Amino acid sequence: MKQDKHPPYGPVVFRDRSAGYAFLTKSTAVSEQTIEWDDGNTYPVIDVEISSESHPFYTGNARPVDPEGEIAKFERRYGKGEGGGEQAR
Repeated sequence: MKQDKHPPYGPVVFRDRSAGYAFLTKSTAVSEQTIEWDDGNTYPVIDVEISSESHPFYTGNARPVDPEGEIAKFERRYGKGEGGGEQAR
């Protein structure tokens, strides 16, 4: 492996401020900001907009998709197709 070709790989804290959640992992991401972690060490911190703690899919707050309602709305807007679903040529 060539030297100085790959970015440094080390511990980094990713913090989701909206959920009040942070986790320590290894990454090549860099940051000027630092945070003191539970183990007493200081690590670079990356603020993220969304994580598994705040994403609607993982929190169960996702809106269910109503395909029948969407189809009805489409048919109201554009009308039902004439000719049994076949397109005119």
